[in-house]
Amino acid sequence: MSVKVTNLVKTYDSQRAVDGISFEARKGEVLGFLGPNGAGKTTTMKIITGYIPQTDGLAEVCGFDVNKNATEARASIGYLPEHNPLYKEMYVREYLTFTAGLHQVKQISKKVDEMVERTGLTSHRGKQIGELSKGYRQRVGLAQAMLHDPEVLILDEPTSGLDPNQIVEIRQLIKDLGKEKTVILSTHILGEVEAVCDRAIIINKGKLVADAPIQELKQQFSGQSIVTVEFAEKVDAKRLSAIKNVDLVKNTVHNTWKLYSDAHKDVRADVFAFAVANQLTLLELHKEVLSVEDVFQQLTK
Repeated sequence: MSVKVTNLVKTYDSQRAVDGISFEARKGEVLGFLGPNGAGKTTTMKIITGYIPQTDGLAEVCGFDVNKNATEARASIGYLPEHNPLYKEMYVREYLTFTAGLHQVKQISKKVDEMVERTGLTSHRGKQIGELSKGYRQRVGLAQAMLHDPEVLILDEPTSGLDPNQIVEIRQLIKDLGKEKTVILSTHILGEVEAVCDRAIIINKGKLVADAPIQELKQQFSGQSIVTVEFAEKVDAKRLSAIKNVDLVKNTVHNTWKLYSDAHKDVRADVFAFAVANQLTLLELHKEVLSVEDVFQQLTK
């Protein structure tokens, strides 16, 4: 495993910011790391990257203990923190060249040019970092995280400040990187998790409350199946409630209804049969899909 966390604990006086969490992140996947503000996400990432020590437990990166083998572990990580620290008086290419030198990167000029191109900084490489928009500063931060070709990338809010077109580009870059590296992505944009991540971890109040592939996560925490149906004709709730396996009926707009049933039941065939038997015209019939946002709200309220 590229990243392995075992019974990790971090306390500040009497407060447990991280409370015994364990998880693994594998090569070739993008792992979404989610939780509300104050849940312990950033603290966990700081421990993994060696910024702060844990109180108890174990954190390993590419087989290296982040405390006992700190140099080797850090060399395996590319880190983009939420508040991206940059030398604003330096020029983009100058800063990346400087960073590459710190990492003892071979063929520095070639590697810097490659990262400039991959992160869309070509037209801005000669500018001072302080003159860049927040979105382009974010790109510089992402470029420096990737310069030394690390096995593990830890990205905290990587699309913060980007415009919609830039977000699409950076998401695609993250997905591409996830095919060859281990990527841990922390974000408050839950749609981003569905768009980019293979798997998600959710923590709440320092504890791990979910760990599953995205589709499995949505199925696992879906307590109900919801079918939306719209008829051309007027239909009342009593008739719809009589449909097999339908437990609850709610009217939304005009002749549009939501039919609730057990999570393992799919009533669409029964609704279609009901419409045929009663000579009703179906305008819409689809099963609602639980989103990561729905699951997140269920687990962190």
